[in-house]
Amino acid sequence: MASKETHNKRPDFYQNVVVMRHGDRMDNFDPHWVTTAPRPWDPPLIHDGRVRAFNTGRKFRNGLGYPIDRVFVSPFLRCIQTASEVVSALCVLRDDPSIHTSDGLPIDSSKVKVSVELGLCEMMSREAIIPALAPKDGNWGFDVTEREAMLPAGTMDKNAKRVYKELPKWEEPVLGTRARYEQVIKDLADNYHTENLLLVTHGEGVGVALSAFLKNATVYEVDYCAYVELKRPIFKEDQSFKVGEFEVLTPSGQTGVGYFLPSA
Repeated sequence: MASKETHNKRPDFYQNVVVMRHGDRMDNFDPHWVTTAPRPWDPPLIHDGRVRAFNTGRKFRNGLGYPIDRVFVSPFLRCIQTASEVVSALCVLRDDPSIHTSDGLPIDSSKVKVSVELGLCEMMSREAIIPALAPKDGNWGFDVTEREAMLPAGTMDKNAKRVYKELPKWEEPVLGTRARYEQVIKDLADNYHTENLLLVTHGEGVGVALSAFLKNATVYEVDYCAYVELKRPIFKEDQSFKVGEFEVLTPSGQTGVGYFLPSA
């Protein structure tokens, strides 16, 4: 939190945080997928979801006006696959408009560092996951090392500071989920306050990124690969830093998040 003295001081720099939803998930396009899937609670992307994710990464690379330095991603497969496409688009050595997925694409892996963050996971309740599809033994089977191996080679930061060491418990209250998303966004930003972040998460997390930081906003829709841009001032004071409040940047064009504000 910025002190009163910093309100009249020019920021030393700004931190940007983009909070993004995953791409198009398999079970919403093939309802029979869950009947044979070994992990029905963890659907992958369809091909169009990969294309959408890659093109969103390209949009970030060419249109944000600032670089993404670090990515944190939910352990759910659809988010891991989305992050893989976005990171590849951010790190591509030569951007060819005819390319729409990361398949066989050479990248500069030094540009972005990526980490799995359990606190960005899906709502762990029947609000988001049909109870009959949840694991009967309570073992969700998220092997972080396995998930890390799915991300672009050379981009993983195994020393990154995670907020959550384990998944939230099943039947997490809705208000608890929303509080979790808000706190994880703040904590990750605070831990890496000198870097611009991309957080790849789920629809509710993106909605919270807007409603928690834009007063009186009500979110009613979050599309696949929709995103919210947050920005805050950073003030250097002696050997430490003070941070200001997050501002939701006014969408310049369609970002895929539908919301309304009460009339004045």
